[in-house]
Amino acid sequence: MSVSGQWEGWLETRPSLLIVDDDRDVLLSARLALRAHASEIVTAESADGLPALYARHRPDVVLLDMNYSRGSTSGQEGFRALEALKAAAPEAVVLVITAHGGVNIAVEAMKRGATDFVSKPWVNERLVASVKTAAALGASRREAATERQRTAVAAAPARETPLLGHSAAMREVLSLIERAAPTDANVLILGENGTGKELVAREIHARSGRAARALVSVDLGAVAESLFDSELFGHLKGAFTDAKADRIGRLQAADGGTLFLDEIGNLPLHLQPKLLTALEQRQVTPVGSNRAVAIDVRVVAATNAGQAALNDEARFRPDLLFRLNTVTIQVPPLRARREDVPGLLAHYLPLFARKYGRAERPLPADVLAALCAHDWPGNVRELRHVAERAVILATGDAFALSDFALAAAVARAPVAPVAEGDLNLDRAERRMIEAALKKHGYNISLAAGELGLTRASLYRRMEKHGL
Repeated sequence: MSVSGQWEGWLETRPSLLIVDDDRDVLLSARLALRAHASEIVTAESADGLPALYARHRPDVVLLDMNYSRGSTSGQEGFRALEALKAAAPEAVVLVITAHGGVNIAVEAMKRGATDFVSKPWVNERLVASVKTAAALGASRREAATERQRTAVAAAPARETPLLGHSAAMREVLSLIERAAPTDANVLILGENGTGKELVAREIHARSGRAARALVSVDLGAVAESLFDSELFGHLKGAFTDAKADRIGRLQAADGGTLFLDEIGNLPLHLQPKLLTALEQRQVTPVGSNRAVAIDVRVVAATNAGQAALNDEARFRPDLLFRLNTVTIQVPPLRARREDVPGLLAHYLPLFARKYGRAERPLPADVLAALCAHDWPGNVRELRHVAERAVILATGDAFALSDFALAAAVARAPVAPVAEGDLNLDRAERRMIEAALKKHGYNISLAAGELGLTRASLYRRMEKHGL
């Protein structure tokens, strides 16, 4: 491919360059070779003050000579300049310029942070290609940093939903978090829907050595199979019809941080080897690329599937399970820790009173006792929604059981069949949803599948009917 053809399509985003060399002829030669391919070229004859020069111009690529004193061949001046620059601007992309045969110097420079090297005298095509590759690497790093920041902001934990509970069961969960979080061990979180598995994942990340980096969440139950590769591994522009631009995947966005794989039990069996390979090799290959990208992620996975389902080889690969469950944390359902109900209500009722500008009301002992006796099939998520509704709808000086819409639910009878002649659609819909939820042990994905709904649609209908 010709140089012009190689750069076609890149001209709109040509990089800015800073070239540092004490030989004016070298500077002129480089400028002539690169001027058609750069948006700006700044030259300097000395590496003194390189960090300040970089900060002033913010070039996409720095071309740095390694020797400046007459007769010098050791590269020490270049090493010092390179280290000073990388200390001040770790993101700087640097190509070192070495004399012919200076491979050892080039290798050492790359160990100290250089991206690549160019030997003098160079071939223009080689110089252009090296600058292009370096600029693309810099752009990729910036995109990854932007994506990590975006996903970190999107995944920032809501401080209004801390991990609450002082029961023996919750003390065991918190103890496991405390011991596992500081390590890089992969963690598998088990528990019913609404028990707080995502909060456990956030707590593990917050207490880990990766807390300053991104926590990237992927709901595998919501990722379409056709988009699995693109969503997790990324894609290049033009890789498929709707690929309008390069995009890094969730695994690469989590590089250096934590990857939270929610609903891992819903990942189809035929897609599990792809995830396993990426985790084992610690690298991903974007769709449309033949070049693997290294990743460094700590994996926390969660599922509402029981241990028996995970041990079923017809549903879940044993080798993937072994990769994920170095530490397993079982989050108990709320009915197994009823002593935590008062504390949860003491947190959520004032929280929603402040949110909606309502006066705080007392919770009578008999109402609290009834709420503690409730089985809470939707667990903490259900309690939170019930508390929010009570704050919004309550009219008395104190909360009444009716404010929580649980008066009949505390001792709710099994779902009755549709009475002959009862053709009310709302009541029929509620009965069908209740039946599907109970049949599948409140597994939202399975219940939604049986009802012919998406998870989001089922959640909306559950909210509508107060389930």
